[in-house]
Amino acid sequence: MPRITTLPRNDSPNGWELILPPRGAAPAMEGFRHVEFAVIGAGFAGLAAARRLSENRPHDRIALLDAQTIAAGASGRNSGIAMDVPYNIGASVVATLQRHLRLNRAALAFLEDVIRRHGIECHWSRRGKYHAAITAKGKQRALEPVVQELTALGEPYTWLTRGELADRIGTFYFAAAIHLPGCVLLDTAALVRGLADTLPANVVLYENSPVMEFEYRNGIHLTTPRGSLTADTVILATNGFVREFGFCRGRLLNYAIYASLTRRLTDGELQQMGSDPDWGLTPAHVNGGSAMRRTADGRLFLRETVAFAPNFARPDIDLRDVARRHATRLRARYPKLPADAIQYTWVGYDAMSSNRAHAFGRSAPNVYLAVCQNGVGITKGTISGLLAADLATGRDNPLIVDIEGLGTPARLLPRPLLDLRMSVQSLWDRYRTHYEQR
Repeated sequence: MPRITTLPRNDSPNGWELILPPRGAAPAMEGFRHVEFAVIGAGFAGLAAARRLSENRPHDRIALLDAQTIAAGASGRNSGIAMDVPYNIGASVVATLQRHLRLNRAALAFLEDVIRRHGIECHWSRRGKYHAAITAKGKQRALEPVVQELTALGEPYTWLTRGELADRIGTFYFAAAIHLPGCVLLDTAALVRGLADTLPANVVLYENSPVMEFEYRNGIHLTTPRGSLTADTVILATNGFVREFGFCRGRLLNYAIYASLTRRLTDGELQQMGSDPDWGLTPAHVNGGSAMRRTADGRLFLRETVAFAPNFARPDIDLRDVARRHATRLRARYPKLPADAIQYTWVGYDAMSSNRAHAFGRSAPNVYLAVCQNGVGITKGTISGLLAADLATGRDNPLIVDIEGLGTPARLLPRPLLDLRMSVQSLWDRYRTHYEQR
C-alpha cells in the first residue's frame, strides 16, 4: 500500500498564472465517492485523459484529482512553445522521428479542436518557432544536423542569417537560426485553465486534493486529506511523482527548470524587439543557451538553468540569484532593456528518462501511466493522456503503436551513484557546449 510522502510544492507562484485574472478553484474532494475512472494529476496529460475518457465512456463517472490548483504546477509553468518537430531527441532513424511527428501533431490537432469549440482564449498562434545558435560553431554542430533530419523527413524549414533573424526579433546576438513553421505559441496557464473549466459534465474536478494513499481495496482506493474514493480504473498523470505510487522507481530523472517573465514592455521598448509581434525561440543545444518568447501582450520570457532535482527541490538555488542571471541574459540580447524589467521568476519540475522514452501504458491491473514527457509537456503530455484513455477503454487507435514504439524508460544507477553521475554529466555537457553557454 503506497503511502505518498512527497507532494508537489512550489517555491513561488508562476508568472503565467499571475498575469491572468483571479480564478476560483474547484472544491477539494470530501467524503466518499465511487467512480468508474479516476485520473490523478490535472496537467496536460490528466486533462486530456479525462476529456477522452468522457468521450469514450459518456455515461461513466470520472474523477480528476490534483494536489494543487489548476495551472499552479508544471503544466502552467511551461514555456508555451508547443512543438511538432522533435527537439534534439538524438534520434537519426527516420521511422522514429516520424512517430514523434505523428504523436505531436495529433496532440496539436486535439488541443486546437478543443480551443475552437470552447472559445478558450490562450493566444494560440501557429507562428512557428526559431531554433537558434549563438555561434558559428553552434550552427555547424547543432543546427546543421537538425536540417539534415528535416530534409530526410521532407519537413519545411527556413534558414535565417544573423541579420535576417535580427530584423524579426530585434537582436544580433544569434549567429543563425532555422524557422520551423509547425510549432504553436500560446499562454500556457491560460490554456490549462481553459481546458479545466470546459471539462465534460461527467468529469468532476477536485483541486487541492492530493492523494495520500493508493491501495487495492474494493477496486483501487484513493485517500485524500478530506475524503476518499474507489475507482475501477486509474490513470496516473503525475509525471515524476509517479514513483510515489510505486511505479517507475529508479527510471526517471527529475529536473528543476527556472524561468522569468518581464513586465509588459512599453511601446518604446518594444520598438527594439523586431518586426515579429509574437515569437518563440529555442536554443540549438538542449543543454546550452536559453529558450525565449516575446508574448502577444508585449512581455519577454526566458527559461534556462536546468538542475538535477531528485527530490523535487533545490534549496541551494535562490530565485533572486536566478532573476539577476536572467536579467543579465536578457540585457546581453537587448542592451537597452532596463535592468529591473523582470517581474516574475519561478521554478518548475520536469521528468525525463535517460533514453528519452515515455512511461506509458498499463503498468498494473487497471492502472495506466501517462508520464515522463521529456521536456515536451504540451504535446507529449496531451497525446500520452489521450492514448492512455483509449487504451484503458479499449478504443482502437493506431497512435498507441507509435508511442509504445518509442520504448520504455531505462533503469538508472542507484543513488548516490546517480547523483555523482549527474554532476559529471552536467559538467561534461557544459564543457562540450561551452561556446553556446552565454
